Amino acid sequence: MRALLRRCLCLALLMFSMLAHAEVKLDVQGVGDPLKSAVRDGVDLTQYARRPVSEAQIRRLYEEAPDQVRAALEPYGYYDASVQASLARTGAGDWKVVLKVMPGEPVRIGAVDVKLDAAALKVAAIRRAERAVERLKGQVLDHGAYEKARDDVSAALTANGFLGARLVTHKVAVTRADRSAVVELAWQAGPRYRFGKVHFQGSQFEPGFLDRYVPFGRGDYFDQSDLLRLQEALNGADYFAVVNVLPDVHDAERTVDVAVQLQPARRSVYTGGPFFGTDTGLGVRAGLERRWVNGRGHKWKNELVLAQRLKTLSSLYTVPLPGGNQRSLNFGVNFRDADTVTSQSRTLELVGNETELWHGWTRTLGAHALIGTFTVGKHGNEPDSTPGIERGRSQLVFAEASLSKKRGDNPTFVRRGWSLSMYARSTAGTLLSDTRFSQVGADAKWIRAFAGRNRLILRGSAGITSTGDFSALPPQLRFFAGGDRSVRGYGYQAIGPRNSYDRVIGGHNLLVASTEVEHYFTRHWGMAAFVDAGNAFDGFDYRPRLGTGLGVRWLSPVGMIRVDVGVPIHDAHAHGVQLHVVIGPDL
Repeated sequence: MRALLRRCLCLALLMFSMLAHAEVKLDVQGVGDPLKSAVRDGVDLTQYARRPVSEAQIRRLYEEAPDQVRAALEPYGYYDASVQASLARTGAGDWKVVLKVMPGEPVRIGAVDVKLDAAALKVAAIRRAERAVERLKGQVLDHGAYEKARDDVSAALTANGFLGARLVTHKVAVTRADRSAVVELAWQAGPRYRFGKVHFQGSQFEPGFLDRYVPFGRGDYFDQSDLLRLQEALNGADYFAVVNVLPDVHDAERTVDVAVQLQPARRSVYTGGPFFGTDTGLGVRAGLERRWVNGRGHKWKNELVLAQRLKTLSSLYTVPLPGGNQRSLNFGVNFRDADTVTSQSRTLELVGNETELWHGWTRTLGAHALIGTFTVGKHGNEPDSTPGIERGRSQLVFAEASLSKKRGDNPTFVRRGWSLSMYARSTAGTLLSDTRFSQVGADAKWIRAFAGRNRLILRGSAGITSTGDFSALPPQLRFFAGGDRSVRGYGYQAIGPRNSYDRVIGGHNLLVASTEVEHYFTRHWGMAAFVDAGNAFDGFDYRPRLGTGLGVRWLSPVGMIRVDVGVPIHDAHAHGVQLHVVIGPDL
């Protein structure tokens, strides 16, 4: 009996203890974010929103809350806030605390005094950071903004070689009476350090070869961004699996040596596998790349493509050149057997060019020698003798120059980015060529995310050709429209000027534009709606064809996969639905 009474007593005490604890609901009124979030984070009451609290605890926390609110608002410049608080039990036995906040007038920065050595202010990046501090004058005293501006100056000093710089004065004096503040900051920059030696460790190349990737010279002022550029250049060279760039500071000499730790990548890379594209059909691809052939860093790349409508065999040999800007000589040979809905061609092309980085662009200057046979205007397996089919054999030697550049915030899924490429080609009259021709063209793409999970994608292509005999130009030097990356709703190179037999033979000029909107339901799946317009044309007889449709987007482990269904609009020559499949990066 006594044991039973003890159990009942313990149970009653436990129930009383549970009933004696309650939870707190906090309601902050009078201010919006970020002040509202600051108040909630700054008061201890928030910690009891989902945990038991006794009446004694809640009353103590309630009494402390006004002072905590005022302290939470001071970093945002509000030093004269007042709080009206109320505490009440709810019907469920919990507590409700209402904090009505009146922040008052904020403190503004009335004066800013920044002291920096004259030598430091000669550096543009430091001067920009210093001016950002001065622009705080007249603004509300936001401690976070002030601290960021202050730290940005310190970071700029370090990044630009003032490695011994010290912040000797950092003071914010607040006068509550007139709601003003004075900011005082002073740095001792000290001497500016310079670059010393660069040591490469673990390289497989001849001594001195990697010097071409170093964007600075010994004795140049130290710049942190130069270390990043060195790392990016060595990674981009594709010679190494591991690249670590480590500064080694020597205070006595005021120099910074650089140790570059390297680990060679796999020398030979074999690639291969099936692929599908609506422009090429089903096919297989195989490749062999030697990342370096010898101790001088030469490269050799070979690729074989066997698809339903395209067969290519290509080889490219690259010779890096001394100096900066990643200059190289490239020698290539390409065999191409292409079959589109409007043309067939077999060509052999020899290429020699020089590539380099030029003011942020990739610049290519070189020459091409092309020879081959072709037919245009042919449908399917029609015999070559069919009226309207044009046949030709071409030999052309021409120079080519190109510029290309792209910028994107994420190589896998671009939210803000663009790409632009331009080229110009020309023969030297009819020297070693069947006809003279000159051609310029450009391709552009612009991507911008908006309203959360949406993207707007704009694309355009343009070109113009001048030639003495258009019939002597092979299909790859004529302009056509239609296909995955042109006007969707049409087959690959299905649109262009027609001959007297109503067969598409390509044109002198090109103008194509596209607008596409994507919406993503999840991180990896989305849909698209698009409108494409454009055509190839001769002279000024521009008659754009329109295509529109819908598509599915899948951000797969191998990259973005785009499946579109397009239809032509009001075109007497084209009807029905066209499927388009593209796999690859956004830019």
